Amino acid sequence: MNAPTPTRVHYHKQSRELELGYATGESFRLPVEFLRVYSPSAEVRGHGGDTAVLQVGKKDVGLQNITQAGNYALKLHFDDGHDSGLFSWNYLYDLATHQEAYWNNYLQRLEDAGASREPASIQFKQL
Repeated sequence: MNAPTPTRVHYHKQSRELELGYATGESFRLPVEFLRVYSPSAEVRGHGGDTAVLQVGKKDVGLQNITQAGNYALKLHFDDGHDSGLFSWNYLYDLATHQEAYWNNYLQRLEDAGASREPASIQFKQL
């Protein structure tokens, strides 16, 4: 697939969404949590086969920085410290155009694992 290159990339900090605009007039807003759990990094996707790691507790993740990698990708620097993996234009467009299906798949995998989108709370032990 040869996806279009965005002509506009804007991070909406308050809503934690990355907006991608295209010359065709298409525009997509991708939640940072969605981008984080679908990061193309080996840490998330694994090293082939069924080695993908289900990302949990990422509901409140945001972006610290966005940098362009050549003319083909973005590197997203998440505020939970994750910054590996390059989001190619093709991959971003695929995420944008299949967002609902991918998100529903993620929610199902969370449910199947008995996991949550909510960050783990700090539990204090009374002494």
